[in-house]
Amino acid sequence: MAGRIRDEDIAAVRERSPVDEVIGEYLQLKNAGGGSVKGLCPFHDEKTPSFNVTPSRGLWYCHGCGEGGDVIKFVQKIDALSFIEAVEKLAGRAGLELRYEQGGYVPGQEQSHRRRLIDAHRAAAEYYAERLRGPDAEHAREFLADRGFELDDIERFGVGYSPKAWEDLTRHLRGRGFTDADLITAGLSIQGTRGPRDRFRGRLMWPIRDLSGDVIAFGARTLDADDGGPKYLNTPETSLFRKSAVLYGADLAKRQIAQRRQAVIVEGYTDVMACHLAGVPTAVATCGTSFGEDHVKVLRRLIMDTDGSAGEVIFTFDGDAAGQRAALRAFGLENKFVTQTFVTVQPDGLDPCDVRLAHGDAAVRDLIARRVPLFEFAIKGVLGHHDLNTTEGQLAALDEAAPIVAKIKDKGLRARYAVNLDRWLGLMDEEFVMARVRAHAGDTRPGPARKDARSAQQTGNSHQGPFGRKDEEVPYDLGDPVVQLERQVLQLAVQRPGLCGPEFDALGANAFSVPVHQAVFTLIAGCGGTAGARDSGPDWAARLRDEAPNERAQAFVTGLAVEPPVIAGEPDARYADVVLARIGELAVSREINAVKARLQRMNPVEEQAGYNRIFGDLVALETRRRALLDRAAGG
Repeated sequence: MAGRIRDEDIAAVRERSPVDEVIGEYLQLKNAGGGSVKGLCPFHDEKTPSFNVTPSRGLWYCHGCGEGGDVIKFVQKIDALSFIEAVEKLAGRAGLELRYEQGGYVPGQEQSHRRRLIDAHRAAAEYYAERLRGPDAEHAREFLADRGFELDDIERFGVGYSPKAWEDLTRHLRGRGFTDADLITAGLSIQGTRGPRDRFRGRLMWPIRDLSGDVIAFGARTLDADDGGPKYLNTPETSLFRKSAVLYGADLAKRQIAQRRQAVIVEGYTDVMACHLAGVPTAVATCGTSFGEDHVKVLRRLIMDTDGSAGEVIFTFDGDAAGQRAALRAFGLENKFVTQTFVTVQPDGLDPCDVRLAHGDAAVRDLIARRVPLFEFAIKGVLGHHDLNTTEGQLAALDEAAPIVAKIKDKGLRARYAVNLDRWLGLMDEEFVMARVRAHAGDTRPGPARKDARSAQQTGNSHQGPFGRKDEEVPYDLGDPVVQLERQVLQLAVQRPGLCGPEFDALGANAFSVPVHQAVFTLIAGCGGTAGARDSGPDWAARLRDEAPNERAQAFVTGLAVEPPVIAGEPDARYADVVLARIGELAVSREINAVKARLQRMNPVEEQAGYNRIFGDLVALETRRRALLDRAAGG
């Protein structure tokens, strides 16, 4: 049995393992000042980061739960390892060879059991990848090629092939010094009547890695129709692999997830590959299980999902009944995130891999750009079960949708969706709909009291908005992505009118959903619009302030003038093009929804001429919307 690791080797491991770099492989860290960085603690749930790392001292500490220590202690706790296992993992990361006391150095004997299992998986991944090149794997290569993957793509993701023979991998790994007990414990082999045999046979193999990049499991897909086993087969849960806490592709996506503050959840391994290759490098997938709370915790740490954050989590689902059920399951986890959650569905039911194959990379990016809030998707999915052309259908839909709206914890957002629900139903009775929602939310306060409470959330905390309008009718929620986008566009118009030009002026006040934003647009238009303004910064902002109707309106415009941009550096023409396209796309989408609602209420036989004319308008709007989506995606 190996002895203790030499003290000088432990010291070298600490020295070669910068604490901020190692911890940064598990969660996003940002500057906290004073030479420290901070992030969301991985050891308890929190919405405000209290986990601090001081690289100069090599230490970390969480002010929320009191946990702390050095880099070795962090790896011990995050990966549930012993001290020796944590040192060995960090040594492998740093490329250091450890020496052991009490018995001297014995090659092959010095590693911990966990390190041996990691090495067995790495050797298996190399073996599977090599076998994919062999003559017996031609059908496997054809399968991947038929799905649009080239050799470089396959190597990038480490895809391999397990031969049909019963014991090929088992014999290969025995020859590398691994015992039968190692292979069975790792889930690579299973005990047969005549001894251990390969768990995976005749399948495409995807290596599943942890956030540090170690292979800890495999996902396997059968290629033969006459195979008696399941279509997809994963490594069973082991000491390395807990599928409820692992996301396939997260090791490749984690940096882009942190930079973009975005995570895209897809359903399969080939979908992850297709998204990354198509320019959506934030895609990840679950490993043979439904998306759950432990997955939420992983993503929250990577996104830095904190109060006031502007990140997004986007789920992709099929448009069928199973997809609807998956969306409702995801809806049940929505309140675990601080950031906004979205859903995107391909109308023809194709998954991202098939979308890329049929329509190209741009279509995959377009699929993600078409995301809608998860709340909206869940509510509209319920409404689709009812005939909204009848009063009975409207009321039945309301009774089914109201509990979903009531589950929205943010009261301002809940009120907005109650208003939207009324519009989608066509009842035109907001108080009636809100009463149903309040009943399900357990809020029995009468309407006026509720209105007074809600008005406290508005700009200025008054019944009278800064521009003399009843802005309290719509909560001013800075956490709402639409409010954020509209504010970005107005900031640009106030700070850099030269970047906006005629396109901004052509939007019209109705392109903005918030009354106070509509009022600012009207103010800008009354001053000649951005097309007539020179990009003179303070002079333009001062003119707008002078024309504002009162001090509170002047203060609102001042806020737009001084707020820093949401991007690093100064806004440029490309940034302006993207945000103007996004606000235009939202406006066109509202037009499309209105036209669709009107078509739904028309009889295409009795009103054929009018129906065809309006349908033509819809086609034109859809074409315009697609062009705006392409611009918004930066394409």
